[in-house]
Amino acid sequence: MLEELKLCESDYRFACIIWEREPLGSGELVKLCAQHLGWKKSTTYTVLKKLCARGFFKNDNSLVTSLIKQEQVQRYESEKFIERTFGGSLPHFITAFMNEKTLSPKEAEELKKLIDQYKEG
Repeated sequence: MLEELKLCESDYRFACIIWEREPLGSGELVKLCAQHLGWKKSTTYTVLKKLCARGFFKNDNSLVTSLIKQEQVQRYESEKFIERTFGGSLPHFITAFMNEKTLSPKEAEELKKLIDQYKEG
């Protein structure tokens, strides 16, 4: 199932249009894709059909809704990135991300709360 959540960049941008506006009429989706992605009607319907077949979306009577939420795809992509780039080590990722950045006291407190919330035991 995990591999099924992988989207290429153009499919992800297309999906974001749906996630941000759902439920969305397919005619409106065509207009938005032309405006934001420069796609023709046929391209929009081809990609929609493909992602419906993969179980991401449903097009029922020209009303498009999601079956898989954006957060699920983001979580999958984040986990794969950390796995691939940092050997699955969240501390290594955070170290590289922070580099020479600093945190405000509020941000530090929010991160401490998150860590405590997810800590084992």
